[in-house]
Amino acid sequence: MNVVFVGAGDVASQYAEGLSQSPLTLEAVCDTDADRATALAREHDASVFTGVDEMLAATDAPIVVNLTSHGAHASITRAALAADRHVFSEKPLALDAATVESLLDTAADRDLALAAAPITPRCPSQRRAGRALVDGRLGTVRLGYAFAHVGRVTEWHDRPALFLEVGPLYDGAVYPLSALVSWFGPVERVRTADALDVWPEREPAQPSGAAHVEATLAFASGPVVRLTASFYAPHRSREFYGLELHGDDGSLYLADSGSLDVAADGVSFGRLGRDYTTMPPQTPERPCTHFDGVERFAAAIEAGRRPRGLARRGAHVVAICDAIERAAETGGSTAVEGFDVAADPVAAPTVRPPSEPPAAGTDWGLRLPPIGFGTSRYRDGEYVDRVDSIATALDAGYRLLDVAELYGNEHRIGDLLSAPGAPDRDGLFLFGKVWNTNHDHVIEACEGSLQELSLDAFDAYALHWPEAWAHQGPLRRLDERPVETQERLTFPEEESGAPATADLSLVESWRNLERVSDRGLTRTLGVCNVSLEQLRTILSAARVPPAVVQVERHPYRPRTDLVEFCHDRGIRVVAHSPLSAPGLLEESVLQAVGAEYDLSPAGVVIAWNVSQGVVPIPSSTEARHVIENLAAAGTRLSSTDMTRIDALRDPDFER
Repeated sequence: MNVVFVGAGDVASQYAEGLSQSPLTLEAVCDTDADRATALAREHDASVFTGVDEMLAATDAPIVVNLTSHGAHASITRAALAADRHVFSEKPLALDAATVESLLDTAADRDLALAAAPITPRCPSQRRAGRALVDGRLGTVRLGYAFAHVGRVTEWHDRPALFLEVGPLYDGAVYPLSALVSWFGPVERVRTADALDVWPEREPAQPSGAAHVEATLAFASGPVVRLTASFYAPHRSREFYGLELHGDDGSLYLADSGSLDVAADGVSFGRLGRDYTTMPPQTPERPCTHFDGVERFAAAIEAGRRPRGLARRGAHVVAICDAIERAAETGGSTAVEGFDVAADPVAAPTVRPPSEPPAAGTDWGLRLPPIGFGTSRYRDGEYVDRVDSIATALDAGYRLLDVAELYGNEHRIGDLLSAPGAPDRDGLFLFGKVWNTNHDHVIEACEGSLQELSLDAFDAYALHWPEAWAHQGPLRRLDERPVETQERLTFPEEESGAPATADLSLVESWRNLERVSDRGLTRTLGVCNVSLEQLRTILSAARVPPAVVQVERHPYRPRTDLVEFCHDRGIRVVAHSPLSAPGLLEESVLQAVGAEYDLSPAGVVIAWNVSQGVVPIPSSTEARHVIENLAAAGTRLSSTDMTRIDALRDPDFER
């Protein structure tokens, strides 16, 4: 499909950068400056025009990309629609709400698609922030602060007059406003507004209107947001296009609502009583380009649709800016003219498995998070408190928690999951485990764990180890008991010092576990620390087959045969202790690979697991490592680097 550009300035060059990787072809470039149009067109073998009417008559490209100056957007869009062309316009669509409404009416009457930048609400950092909102972390959002510090355009733009003519609202405020409208829907009223004529007298170019605007906006869905838009405040100030939202249960900070890039530290969350925690991406993300919006627009048109949703959102943003200006002039509250716009948040992924087992011979189709978090209290030869590190993990965005009655802290995890700022249950995968001493008391053990965690069911419940030991009674709140008592209850011994075993086969233990599934106490079943032979034994006798297998896995012990066996059968593999093998993180090959991907050796091991479809569950008590490990899950290693790491395999590895 062909497109034409109207406007060949700086923003057109930014759009054109996406053409080399696009299925779209630039047919023509139009600009009143012939030299500028020629320079851009030459790079893409496109025709050159200096008049819009001439170009529309001479070309048949179905899409006009309007990249002119702010004040020219409306007239160019109107001309293109009159020529029956679909239009994708840079922001804003127009400089007043009435004009925008007429453009939307024209597009609808002529069955044409119309869209307007910015596309930033669907860019990586903004999507991450939106998912955190949908995830329920903030509770009811009541207050926010939004910034658009465009800065002194006389310092950084070769044609500052184009900006100074329209003011900071229509140029800069569209970024935070677009994000807010996509999350919360329409603004109902401008409660208050003020405009300041502040500008250095030494500047020869002066704003046509106020250089600094403050407004308080009331969204129909409830939040009240204070907006600051300024040409006077430098764009290098502490806030550029920052957004901070505060809810009953926590706060969210988006560093740049206008960013197209992947910023690992661009989003952070702070639950009540805790500092902000960075929420890095945990899946691969690519930066957006300006041209992405045009490509999606073209794809929709080619599929027979006539999208106008982005234009309606852009129209409402213009209406907000109009209302702010009126409120600043009158000094009173002003209603925002209504447009057909609704919240369009990014859905948070649901990681809970289906409630019913799949048909025989098919896998569960589990959508596990790429990485999980281990909650064991036993670290480096002693028991430690894990509450703070688990809270940090949840705040950072981990959505798979590995818990067990052996760890003795399920009640504390339950408190965290019930506290304000915890993620919604549907977005969290809870992997529980019955200890060896309870293989003949699985129902009681599972019910006890669920009670401690304040849950109705696990997402997966597993045998912690395949061996059955002598029953020692319920294992509740071990962290409140002396270490000697914990050890005696969980590692019973014969007089000889050997483990006190129970007369229970692996198949019998599995059948007991299946009873947990029958009662609806877990959605899937799993088994940990098994050999391939033991897994085959379970599968040969299972009425409800395992959906998850958890084993120790790292480059020294990759368990390749077991992993391939599981993946061939749709069984997900979880890797515990991925980083704790003695000497592993000092391996030079991990340091070398890490240097290529900007990862620590620990991050390389996590990426190595994730790149093979295995879910690592690292554990750390240091907040920095908790966040770094999560971020590493967003990296995929090349096959060459995977092979380099695979060479670390040690058949003789033992702890």
